[in-house]
Amino acid sequence: MINMQVRGDSRDVVARAKAGVRWTSAFADLDPALFPMLTALMPDGDAVFNRRQVPLLLAELDRLPAACGGDWVGQARELCQVVEQRVHRYLWFVGD
Repeated sequence: MINMQVRGDSRDVVARAKAGVRWTSAFADLDPALFPMLTALMPDGDAVFNRRQVPLLLAELDRLPAACGGDWVGQARELCQVVEQRVHRYLWFVGD
């Protein structure tokens, strides 16, 4: 399971999602040219998105295949809003 959090510069957790991203082979099948942000997700690693990358991530979520969807998508959108509200905030996808 990949957990989602918004952290500040000092890595303090500002917000976190209740749902996590359940890794499936559908994520591995995403085309990196079409989903450069989401292909950064790994089940056993971390991916961090800054305020300038969030719009790109949101655009990818709009066209995400159903096989990769779930409750986490809406919660990721909410966390993206938290990141966009202030500088020095980052959306973290934290793998196991």
